[in-house]
Amino acid sequence: MVFNRRSFVAALFAAGSLLAVPALAQTAAKDFTAIVPVQPTEEPGKIEVLEFFSYGCPHCAEFEPLLSPWVARQGPDVVVRKVPVSFGRAAWANVARLYYALEATGDLKRLEADIFKAIHAERINLFDEKTMQEWLVKKGVDARKFSEVFSSFGIMSKVKRGDQLAQAYKIQGVPALAVEGKYLVGGKDFGEALAITDKLIAKSRSEKSGKK
Repeated sequence: MVFNRRSFVAALFAAGSLLAVPALAQTAAKDFTAIVPVQPTEEPGKIEVLEFFSYGCPHCAEFEPLLSPWVARQGPDVVVRKVPVSFGRAAWANVARLYYALEATGDLKRLEADIFKAIHAERINLFDEKTMQEWLVKKGVDARKFSEVFSSFGIMSKVKRGDQLAQAYKIQGVPALAVEGKYLVGGKDFGEALAITDKLIAKSRSEKSGKK
């Protein structure tokens, strides 16, 4: 079968939808699931929140407009880190590399919303490296600098590390939020998930304060 660009992207979405089930849908019966064993955090002095996601996930695209302002409201003792995951899919690994490469070039913050829009609204095949780079050049990204970073060992290592984290946290769907390496957030919808995360942050803040 010969796929044109539109049908190729549609096929990717159709196949990927099996992996894009929101993790909160799997834990909707309770506020959170305890992560066993507890996972170490990168900044022990702060409260760490991880969002496991993929640009290829339509649910992550829906969640992003809610997540970004929520992140902006957090206090200085909270650090929110995004972890792109692939679930073993080459297409999702490519957009995980895209995330880390743009982070390295300093273009991530201004382009993240555009990436979700390009993939899910405009149906641009950013899973393909050539198409990705053509699109980035139009967005003002230095092609040579991006290409060098995108193909670097460091970026590959970060993608691998993200998938290892997803396995350690037992992530089965995205988007998924985890707090302090201890709690996988539940909730029946995105708004409730963020409210539960707020409670878990407060709980973690109280626990840290009690240790002082």
